[in-house]
Amino acid sequence: MDIKKVMAIVRTSVLTDVEDRLIRLGVPGITVSRVKGFGEEASFLTPGWMSAYMRIEIFADATQVQQIAETIVKAAHTGIAGDGFVSVQPVETFYRIRDGRELHELHGPPGVHEGVSQIGDGGQMRSDERHAT
Repeated sequence: MDIKKVMAIVRTSVLTDVEDRLIRLGVPGITVSRVKGFGEEASFLTPGWMSAYMRIEIFADATQVQQIAETIVKAAHTGIAGDGFVSVQPVETFYRIRDGRELHELHGPPGVHEGVSQIGDGGQMRSDERHAT
């Protein structure tokens, strides 16, 4: 399976609608962070000129990313400069920290993943390695 990362920067005012639509779409998981930045609408002379936005990150199967990206664009669109953007990036390797396994599939409700293989030389991670990550 080919895993991709969908990353979007959207206005804080549209976040709830974006999240609701992504959940209805059945994304395998989502990470949201508050960020500050500027783009074409920046005004360097104004105090506090950087605007607050939300960063959304989703790791999904490559077959799902176009629908995910389109869903974000539709939910976040206002038509005003500063709406944000969506990017899709390749993921070379994806490991679950909890058990040190490489994931080959991302599906189902958040936290449920199948299709895993063990990291390392074919053996289990030592318990001290497992707790260090």
